[in-house]
Amino acid sequence: MLLDLVCAGALGYLLLGRVSEPRTLWLLRGYLLLVALGWLLQRYGNLPLTAKLIEALVLVCGLALAILLQGELRRLLELLGTGRLAVLFGSGQQDLQDASTVDILVDTTAQLSKRRCGGLIVLDLGSDLRPEDFLNPGVAIDATLSVDLLLNLFSADSPLHDGAVLIQANRVASAGVILPLSRQTSFTRHGTRHLAALGLTERHDRCLGVVVSEESGTISMASQGRFERPITRERLRELLSDAVSVQGAGRRRQPRTLPKPSSSGERIEATARNRP
Repeated sequence: MLLDLVCAGALGYLLLGRVSEPRTLWLLRGYLLLVALGWLLQRYGNLPLTAKLIEALVLVCGLALAILLQGELRRLLELLGTGRLAVLFGSGQQDLQDASTVDILVDTTAQLSKRRCGGLIVLDLGSDLRPEDFLNPGVAIDATLSVDLLLNLFSADSPLHDGAVLIQANRVASAGVILPLSRQTSFTRHGTRHLAALGLTERHDRCLGVVVSEESGTISMASQGRFERPITRERLRELLSDAVSVQGAGRRRQPRTLPKPSSSGERIEATARNRP
């Protein structure tokens, strides 16, 4: 019995320790509380009807969590299937970014927005991304990050301009990357770049996706399967700086969570309506 409690406690601690989004954490806490209550009633309580009701409630809540957290569960199964347990237990090497990366990304997106040139930049904050995580891993570059390089990669003359650029450890790791698309129906009216940014951040919570619309030139940012758009240059700098500073401090929390989409599929801030 003692071993059972220790193993169950360790599993619960692992689950809660890997969750940083407050609402998801509350859901898991409530579910684990129901499981513990059901176990106590079955073992020590003489309340068979109440125990059956709690057991049924645990089953229903488990199915609801499987639907709500399908992206996280898919990621868990992928890590278990590929044997990448170091990532699962949080001991993987993080690709730290610095402030210069933020400046380069902000300047690049501002120029892309001004030129109405579409672009999708993925900033890896330590998700241990591998080629199998993409539909197409693109072309390996491993070059020093610079504004000129990013602008050339996204220019219409470049054969890689339709794909995403992956940035890891302050370097351009690859370009022309084809990302998995999001299945969120509220964003189907947006372009492929926006759906790709959402799709990757749904699966990898330590990734950020910066998108520049080719049609309107608006700047968007995706994090944890959520969008903030349109945003100004200053707002983008604020979000990226917050993400990098949190990562560099080594805290066990994720970058600032973006606002949840409204019923129309996005939340637009009144102060960010003007395009840079």
